[in-house]
Amino acid sequence: MSGSERNKPVLALNAFDPGRAATLEGELAERVRRRLRLYGSSSVLFYEQPLELVRAQGCWLYDSAGIAYLDAYNNVPSVGHCHPRVVEAAARQMGQINVHSRYLHDGALDYADRLLAMQPRELSNIAFTCTGSESNDLALRLAAGFTGASGVIVTEAAYHGNTALTTAVSPSSYLEDSAPPHVRVVPAPARPEQFAAHVAAAIADFERSGRRLSALLIDGIFSSDGVFADPPGFLRDAVECVHRAGGLLIADEVQCGFARTGSAFWGYERHGLRPDIVTLGKPMGNGYPIGAVITRPKILDSLREREGYFNTFAGNPVAAAVGGAVLDVIMEEELLANAAQVGNYLKQQLQQLAAQRPTLGAVRGAGLFLGVDVRAPAVAATLINALRERRVLIGAAGRTGDVLKIRPPLCFSRQQADLLVSALDDTLQMQPH
Repeated sequence: MSGSERNKPVLALNAFDPGRAATLEGELAERVRRRLRLYGSSSVLFYEQPLELVRAQGCWLYDSAGIAYLDAYNNVPSVGHCHPRVVEAAARQMGQINVHSRYLHDGALDYADRLLAMQPRELSNIAFTCTGSESNDLALRLAAGFTGASGVIVTEAAYHGNTALTTAVSPSSYLEDSAPPHVRVVPAPARPEQFAAHVAAAIADFERSGRRLSALLIDGIFSSDGVFADPPGFLRDAVECVHRAGGLLIADEVQCGFARTGSAFWGYERHGLRPDIVTLGKPMGNGYPIGAVITRPKILDSLREREGYFNTFAGNPVAAAVGGAVLDVIMEEELLANAAQVGNYLKQQLQQLAAQRPTLGAVRGAGLFLGVDVRAPAVAATLINALRERRVLIGAAGRTGDVLKIRPPLCFSRQQADLLVSALDDTLQMQPH
């Protein structure tokens, strides 16, 4: 892989260059310098001109000067920033008790019941975590223990977390050109009809090297790869290959779960799959750190027999109260339907814009998770920063960061979709052809 074709590390996509700190002025410059001094090289900020955000509501973020920005990027506040139902649930439970999960608490059990009722019947056990990274880390341990194998297949620009185990299976985080020996990287499904063949080839390569397959780890919308959602069901042949080889399917729902895709509550459900392990994170807590792993009892038992599992903060009463409130809001405000309706409208508007603007290419995605190809990769970051100046926030995805990633809260409206498309159109008019 040449330098120009190499995956961009996920943290490098639209990142502020610390070397530009000296070009900033006033209070912003001082805040950035202070952060760099305190956080050191771990400091990662968005945008050429970093934002200082102080409050939020719904799909709007407000900076320290009171300027409003339309949030078309963040899936953590899935039902909208600071949703009053979620805030009230957290405050109420925090005022009663919050303690680790080695004590009984009906609220946590009720929440577990609700989540399990939304999965295939055989997935009847849940282990709570605090983050999606922890969820995928635990899922990989479960798969390895249950299968007795170590091989993992992922896509070429996937991101599945920041622990040691999950970074190893996150090519978008690699700084080297090659994957670890236990990982095989397959192309993103730009040609979905070829995906099963790529997976089968990876399995065969494992076998030639004397290693067996443990799991195929995918998110059903291939978010970091550049958003590849269609056609629904194209993953079934690949999953059959995995199961024939003795491996498990880990469905990473951190990006595409909780009504995000509009046509189904879960990304795997949209493809008609029955995963062996489901991992949850970010959107389930609307900003509160909570995650989970859902699986079959025999798979979970395989871990208990070897080492067990306990997580101090996972599944605590406040987390359960918040998670339950998020489910309530999704159902009562019909956000699954909203994701489908507004998402379809936004996709059509973007496709019409792309037909008029040669800078843009294909528009892909499902529900309120869309990706727009930019024909000149270096232009994507320019567009994102120009949109920020027009007070609209989006992100980047893809192997080289050449895909505009649009992933707003599920309460996004048609009017807000129009604002986004109008701002993008204005931005494109200012770009040189």
